Amino acid sequence: MGSPFKDHHHHSLARKLIPWTFYAMLPLVLFRLYFYPYPLYHATTPILSSSSSSSSVSSSTPLLEEEPSCDYTNGKWVRDKRGPLYNDSTCGTIKEGQNCIAHGRPDMGYLYWRWKPKHCKLPRFEPSTFLQLLRNKHIAFVGDSMARNQLESLLCMLSSASVPNLVYRDGEDNKFRRWYFESHNITISVYWSPFLVKGVEKSNTGPNHNQLYLDQVDERWAADMNGIDLIVLSIGHWFLHPAVYYEGDQVLGCHYCPGLNHTEIGFYDVLRKAIKTTLKALADRKGRANSNGIYSFVTTFSPAHFEGDWDKFGACPKTEPYNKGEKTLEGMDAEIRQIEVEEVEAARMNSIQLEKFRLEALDVTNLSSMRPDGHPGPYMHPFPFANGVAERVQNDCVHWCLPGPVDTWNEILLEIIKKWEDESKTEE
Repeated sequence: MGSPFKDHHHHSLARKLIPWTFYAMLPLVLFRLYFYPYPLYHATTPILSSSSSSSSVSSSTPLLEEEPSCDYTNGKWVRDKRGPLYNDSTCGTIKEGQNCIAHGRPDMGYLYWRWKPKHCKLPRFEPSTFLQLLRNKHIAFVGDSMARNQLESLLCMLSSASVPNLVYRDGEDNKFRRWYFESHNITISVYWSPFLVKGVEKSNTGPNHNQLYLDQVDERWAADMNGIDLIVLSIGHWFLHPAVYYEGDQVLGCHYCPGLNHTEIGFYDVLRKAIKTTLKALADRKGRANSNGIYSFVTTFSPAHFEGDWDKFGACPKTEPYNKGEKTLEGMDAEIRQIEVEEVEAARMNSIQLEKFRLEALDVTNLSSMRPDGHPGPYMHPFPFANGVAERVQNDCVHWCLPGPVDTWNEILLEIIKKWEDESKTEE
């Protein structure tokens, strides 16, 4: 039988040690809770997000809410001392009018900014990752000169990892071109189609207005649709020009057509019809069960930054981005972007049952509107002030210097492709 004194001694010692042990552990507990808070719920499987189609997640998995996709439209431009992936000497596919460095632009500060989304990260572009994901694929950029601007940016970014070979060219100003990356069996094409639907452009020998057929997709690019795996569409600026609009054999009206006996209807509804026709054609032809499917993007409107006359000195004089909140997206820029985003969303909902059809708006309007410093301005021509400032100086405050802010569009493009590829693997 144990000693009563010994038992009492043990109990007394325990009573003394317990409070001291509690006080010793308390800081550790508080430290753990502060830096590693315990989640309110525990998900047994990863939560997938998709803004293009429904993700397949086991119905037995309890999910409180779906993790939102990254909102790349909400953010700010921050300084980046690393600079671009390429320059005028390492990339041989820069269009003459966007080669700002070679044309003598004196300030280089516009090259050292990165777009930083508010709630997520936008990694630096990885050429090898893009090439690997798109191995054995055909990528097409279709639309106006902004589509071409984005295409040439992508070619330059990829050229740091693999050299593109020009294998086809046709049309005035090389409006139809094709490159081949032998290292990954990738083809990248550009198709000039400033309306996406069938159109006849104004000319010196014909009518001084464009003619658009809003119920017919432009077959100059659509005829190749079956062989395209990823498509980037871009329109907007050409809809500001004078035009007459047709649907079937009927004239719907016109935009800025004095002297013609047509009703002025503006261009907003016309732009909407053109996008609707284009996206329906895409879904109808590439969403079929026997189709190889397609990744589809609509790059939203990229605003111009003219301050005063286009042919005067200082038409786009800014040398730094706008700060967040300094530039408000409004007026025509906001309206065109809204139409494009709405039509993409409507087409996506109409085709949600098509497993092989992915569609998303590459929404770059806001981040582009904050970069008045990224345009060629007078440096669309080599050394425009070599002989002093002339009375008339042609400026480009619409397109983007290469390298420049347009490179960010392709960074976002790659991130969305990576997300879709991850979702596809999970769904298999």
